[in-house]
Order: sequence, then C-alpha cells, then structure tokens
Amino acid sequence: MVQYIGPDPLRSLHEAVQTLRREPSSVPEASRTAKLLAQGRARMARKVGEEAIEVAIEAMRGDRGALVMEAADLLYNLVVLLADFDIAPDEILAELRRRELAFGIAEKLPKSEEPPNGLASGSGNGNGSTNGVAANSPKTGPVKRCKR
Repeated sequence: MVQYIGPDPLRSLHEAVQTLRREPSSVPEASRTAKLLAQGRARMARKVGEEAIEVAIEAMRGDRGALVMEAADLLYNLVVLLADFDIAPDEILAELRRRELAFGIAEKLPKSEEPPNGLASGSGNGNGSTNGVAANSPKTGPVKRCKR
C-alpha cells in the first residue's frame, strides 16, 4: 500500500482555487485552474463528466497507471467545481463518514430517496427517517450493515 505523506493535496487545491476566486489579479498567466474558472460552471461540470468517462475507460482497459492518472484528473476537476460552490473537501468526507455511521459503510444512497436531515439542502425527507433510507422500502429492501 502506498502511503501519502505531506499536506492534503485536495485541501491545498481547494484553498488555491478559493484564492484565485478572491484575488484574480494574483493568478499566474498560464494557470489552467484560472482558465477553467473563467470558463464557468457548465465547463467545469463538463470536465468532471469527461474525466469520469476516461476513468471508466481506463478501468475497463485494465491499465492501472492510466487509471491513476485519470483518477487524479477527475479529483482535480471535481475539487475545482466544488470549490466554485464553496464546498470544501471536508464536507464531502463528513458526508461519507455520516453514511458509514448510518449504514456501516460509506455507501451510495439510492437516487429515489430524499436527502437525509443534516445535508446541505437543510431539509428533511419528511417521513421521520433519520438516515434518508426507509427500512424495508419496496425499492431498496432492508438496509444491510457490513460486519467489521
């Protein structure tokens, strides 16, 4: 297993993007990040989609090295887009942790369910559920927990 030592690059990138947004005059002339910010959210979102497709292609090809490179591009573009929305990486990590505590693993929530209480929308799902997934609902079935 590779262990990364040093400052958190996702937080560092987020902070750099925030600085570029606050102080555009401090932007280096050849900054790809500044260029992406100037192109607007639609372009940023499109770049996230393009990189996600490239990740999927490299995964299907089985090219580990290319997959690492494309995953880094995806994370870069995602952090730039999130920073433009003032969403810090810590907010995403907190959501994954919340899911882990609720479900036993940081799993993806079903698309059919409303966001649970405490998410960015600030609204509950109205059904009294505290975790956003109704137990034994016909669409999702019982909530399963992973054993540790």
